Amino acid sequence: MVGTDFWLQLILVLACLFYGARKGGMALGLLGGVGLIVLVFGFGLKPGKPPVDVILTILAVVCGSATLQAAGGLDCLLQIAEKILRRNPRYVCFLAPYICWFLTILCGTGHVVYTMLPIIYDVAIKNNIRPERPMAGSTIASQMGVICSPAAVAAVSMIALMEGYTINGQHFGFIDLFSITIPGGFFGVFAVCCFSWFRGKDLDKDPEFQQLISDPEMKKYVYGDTTTLIGKKFTGKQWLSLGLFIGVIVIVAILGMFPELRPKGCSMTLAIQMFMLAAGTLMVIFCDVKASDVAKNSVFRAGTVAIVAVYGVAWMADTMFAAHLNDLKVGLTEYVKVYPWAYAIVLLLVSKLVNSQAAAVATIVPVALAVGTPPGIVVAFSAACYGYYILPTYPSDLAAIQFDRSGTTHIGKFVINHSFILPGLIGVFTASIAGYIFAAMYGFV
Repeated sequence: MVGTDFWLQLILVLACLFYGARKGGMALGLLGGVGLIVLVFGFGLKPGKPPVDVILTILAVVCGSATLQAAGGLDCLLQIAEKILRRNPRYVCFLAPYICWFLTILCGTGHVVYTMLPIIYDVAIKNNIRPERPMAGSTIASQMGVICSPAAVAAVSMIALMEGYTINGQHFGFIDLFSITIPGGFFGVFAVCCFSWFRGKDLDKDPEFQQLISDPEMKKYVYGDTTTLIGKKFTGKQWLSLGLFIGVIVIVAILGMFPELRPKGCSMTLAIQMFMLAAGTLMVIFCDVKASDVAKNSVFRAGTVAIVAVYGVAWMADTMFAAHLNDLKVGLTEYVKVYPWAYAIVLLLVSKLVNSQAAAVATIVPVALAVGTPPGIVVAFSAACYGYYILPTYPSDLAAIQFDRSGTTHIGKFVINHSFILPGLIGVFTASIAGYIFAAMYGFV
């Protein structure tokens, strides 16, 4: 079994993760460099390999998604989503989470929820629906969509890391991942919606809310002006950018479903990189996008932070675990066979530590595969890579709290009892269980 050096090195890695997560932003990836120096120069470990394929795939996806935002195509998509909500306000607790989940699948980033949050709040409060219900559910659903999206960093990282592994005698493919994550996510979001429909007190029976709006000025603030994208006119080139992006995603999906369509030697990882770069190029050429604007928007900035996190954290973790791989195999291989769900718990907790699904996947999946975790189990529990709702520190959660002027979406007295933890646990656990069931049906496990 592992010795004292392993535990000292593990403490070092965890310390870097904790401190980097607390500092936020790019600090997580940068701290990986400090951990690497200590591991290599202090403990004398052989440097591991940075996850170059994963990083390049993430970069290509970020370039495509950021160009879509710069072209205005993202706003076109959000306008369609708002029309659906406003036509069916009574069902906002179901429609809002599913819309945010679907938007994430299309765009590859959960950050689309920021624009939807004020709209969701407006629909809820104007129809006397407790805003916490659809708002907390929507932020959770938007992040659950990440592992379901062909254009998302975490999903393409999983595809890149699983390249070359076999499931049920067949090489792991694009379709294998999404045949698990998309239906699993659908059921997970449904569970979130059902919980949200009944959570908390109705506004007319909530004494805290009634006391708040008893002040005429506060009532005016709570109900406020209508926030909307309806009526905003978009140009044909903005709509074209959305069509080009969706078209490229469809092509990527087809190439994933039918590997024989790809040229010999062209892996799915490389195909994703090529077509995402091509999507950005087409939008720049045909949609009047200024190339200089692409690097200035929120999607590009968030993607860059993810790249740095994956770079530093995954390289540091690979260096440490590779040095102890043989010892770990002895102790963990049999354990994983008996308790396959343990992989999901570890993935969930690491996701909270690093505040990133992509970084959690890049850190844990290679280690899990190396110690003998069946590839089918890795895919079955993919939904567990989302665990950063456990503490209310993620930007989308904080944004929901700020947009909810009624105060119903909140952080509790004990911090852990906040608006997002129950829908998060319900959604991710349901999606993970559903993923395992689908994996068993397909013969993956």
